[in-house]
Amino acid sequence: MKFRGQYRTTILAMLLLATVINYIDRSALSIAMPFITRDFHLSASEKGVIFGAFSIGYALFNFLGGYFSDRFGARRVLSVSMTGWSIACGLTAAVSGFWSMLLVRIAFGMGEGPNAATANKVVNTWFPVGERATAAGIGQAGGPIGGALAGPIVGFLALAFGWRASFMVMAVLGILWAVAWRRLSTENPAQHARVKQAELAHIEAGQEAVKPRTGAKVSIREVITTRAVLVTGISLFCYNYILFFFISWFPSYLVDAKNISLKDMSLVSSLPWITGAIGFLSGGFLCDAIYKRTGRRMFSRKVVLVTSLLIAAACIMLTGLVDSVWTAVGVMTIAIGLLMLAAPAYWAMIQDSVPRHQVGTASGFMHALANCSGIIGPAITGVLIQSTGSFVSAFVLAGVVGLVGSLILACFVDSSDRLPEPTLA
Repeated sequence: MKFRGQYRTTILAMLLLATVINYIDRSALSIAMPFITRDFHLSASEKGVIFGAFSIGYALFNFLGGYFSDRFGARRVLSVSMTGWSIACGLTAAVSGFWSMLLVRIAFGMGEGPNAATANKVVNTWFPVGERATAAGIGQAGGPIGGALAGPIVGFLALAFGWRASFMVMAVLGILWAVAWRRLSTENPAQHARVKQAELAHIEAGQEAVKPRTGAKVSIREVITTRAVLVTGISLFCYNYILFFFISWFPSYLVDAKNISLKDMSLVSSLPWITGAIGFLSGGFLCDAIYKRTGRRMFSRKVVLVTSLLIAAACIMLTGLVDSVWTAVGVMTIAIGLLMLAAPAYWAMIQDSVPRHQVGTASGFMHALANCSGIIGPAITGVLIQSTGSFVSAFVLAGVVGLVGSLILACFVDSSDRLPEPTLA
């Protein structure tokens, strides 16, 4: 795969940067939570509700954002999304307690909701099939990179200037990205003056290569009730349960259960994100490499996803059972690396399962279904910790959920589930 000298490299770099900002913003609350708890005296249950509130707005706008990207264009929706969540991120600095934090967190989730599905729509438009898993992996690798940066950046700002300053800085970065995106991107490659004819022909040839049999136009209801979309969404629900558990509670686990300092927590919590970034990048390349060698698209996605998620789930359970803080961090680091290795396969699979003009809608529905875990998962974790006085049961439950996610996808999704493209008039 040769991206050098191709304008789609610029588009991919912007998607990567958007996801970096996305995850710094998203992770900022968990890093700042020990500082915020000191100011607002929040209980474990209240913190769990606040962490989960993000996904109330997020899950709803996962679907709406994906649908809007099909209808109004991914470029436009991504611009609005970044601007909206950056404003909400800035408003976090003005909260005064539990209820205002809850409302701002819901609004923040609404702003971030369209990002992943809309980015997947951009990948589908700008990249041929043989590059899509790699492109999705590179773009989404911004998540763990942002997560890794969040600890040092937010921790430093919170210690040096107060936790409110960190949210203001992130808000400004997001708005600057939105301005740059409007200047550098177009809805499709053919509209961009800097896309050369050879690159355009390469992209369009790859798009043609994935067209299946023709058929009647597929409705939105048929898209969201397709077995591949439903099962992939349920599996991603299980994946996200682990992810939100890690994002929301791992920093507090290090401070409350392992008794490390706030300064050390800000640095140590970044280690799993570093392997996560490597996993994201490797997962996309691995999927595309297996596809090119075997010619079996669905197999190339499933073998990477199922194996990685299965081992990651086992590592999550083990993390809660070890005594040493460094062993816990080490096992969690392996777990998050493998978890992220599986991630690009989800976005590639959804592109393989529906017509091109409904990739945004299907991606958004899958992501919305998956992110319902972010509503209930952090809250369940808070209740478990408060009722048992320990993190062990929360780690075990997260691992079991991950095991379920890997097994249902292995058993219930195959290449025959793809919906047909509509017949051209």
